[in-house]
Amino acid sequence: MIKKFTLRINKKPHTVEADENMPLLWVLRDVLDLKGTKYGCGVGSCGACTVHLNGIAVRSCQLPISSLANQNITTIEGLAEKADHPVQKAWLDVDVAQCGYCQSGQIMSAAALLKSNPNPSEEDIDNFMSGNICRCGTYTRIKKAIQQAAAKK
Repeated sequence: MIKKFTLRINKKPHTVEADENMPLLWVLRDVLDLKGTKYGCGVGSCGACTVHLNGIAVRSCQLPISSLANQNITTIEGLAEKADHPVQKAWLDVDVAQCGYCQSGQIMSAAALLKSNPNPSEEDIDNFMSGNICRCGTYTRIKKAIQQAAAKK
């Protein structure tokens, strides 16, 4: 059923009309034209669609729009005003991206990790980031960038 929803995305209210079961991913990409959040697998297993819901990393392909009222949603576009979040800076410094497709989800997960654990061990990083898949295999650079961002916080 099509309904009207007001969502708080990147600190701004957005009113959209969509089917109540439409996943947040498609609201972001197709309704609001926020293309930074990527579609990967559609079942919440790859992490490409990761956003923050009230500061916690979640898979937007699994969140129906009807469950998101009065919650704060942050996408890669809203992580930092000038794309200068410590994780984003470290990603560039370490040259993490290869194809780049998974990177917005990787960055959002890494930012959530550092918010909850500002000084993660290698094991903490491996455990937290294990739900994000990189087809290019840049895991060593991802870990190095997270460690660099943690050191600069």
